[in-house]
Amino acid sequence: MRKRFEQQLEIGVKPISETPVLLKSRDDIPALVMALLMIYKTPEHNSKVFNLLEDTILVGKQKTGRIGLNLWQIFVLSQYRLALNLDYDRLHYMAYSDSTLRQLLGIETESGIERKEISYQRIPDNVHLLDNETLSKINDVIVDFGQKKEAVVLYVNDR
Repeated sequence: MRKRFEQQLEIGVKPISETPVLLKSRDDIPALVMALLMIYKTPEHNSKVFNLLEDTILVGKQKTGRIGLNLWQIFVLSQYRLALNLDYDRLHYMAYSDSTLRQLLGIETESGIERKEISYQRIPDNVHLLDNETLSKINDVIVDFGQKKEAVVLYVNDR
């Protein structure tokens, strides 16, 4: 069964919550990373997102079988793809080489620890599980979260 995200930290795997954000950048990736981290760290909003993901991805599925990507990884990959207008080849390359994305996915390891990989085919197979209706509902949650400017200002000032 798919999990929301891995609760138990693994030895040598960098924690998602400690993903570095380049604050002094005009690129769109740091803003996306900061937004995803804020959703990850805010229980009210991540539970709304995970409930939508579970209603779409897990409905009618058996609770046994091979473990796939967790819901957080599917959400992050889909947000990167949509926000940055990436094709699956570029997304796969970034999931292989971009350490910030890898840490955000929960697969970035310390040096000396065996590297975790996501194969190319797993990315489109899992990201395709999210339909337009679900993505629209998730977008509404993100917009609602973004309208709470106090949270954003507090987060940036704390850094």
